[in-house]
Amino acid sequence: MSTVIDQAVQAHLIASTPEARAIPACLRYEPDDPFAVRVSFPPSASLDGTTVEWTFGRELLAAGLRGPAGNGDVQMWPCGPQRTVLEFHAPEGMAMVQFDTGDLLRFLGRSYTVVPEGSEIGQLNLDDGLASLLGDAPA
Repeated sequence: MSTVIDQAVQAHLIASTPEARAIPACLRYEPDDPFAVRVSFPPSASLDGTTVEWTFGRELLAAGLRGPAGNGDVQMWPCGPQRTVLEFHAPEGMAMVQFDTGDLLRFLGRSYTVVPEGSEIGQLNLDDGLASLLGDAPA
């Protein structure tokens, strides 16, 4: 049986106005995709009224809690001892969201209880994945 971790958190959308807007978010970790974490935001948090989900490396989350990390679509860094900023880049624009560092640490710790750090490769079913790929290839 696979244990999926969902954790509701409060985030703050950092905007050009002086006030950060509080928005709900959900962190998700699935052992079937052991290298990845997901964060989703409800439709009310997006410009087009749709749910927004970002997937990025669990390793990036761990590194970003210690110092600046990431150089692609998702970047993160500590913002003082109690906050962490995630910056998301898409063709439509960029968003900066601030999370409570304690919430992110708890989530990361929970994910390590399900799949310990460094043992992610053992969670992958490479035989089935390879069979699926080869099964579609012409004989």
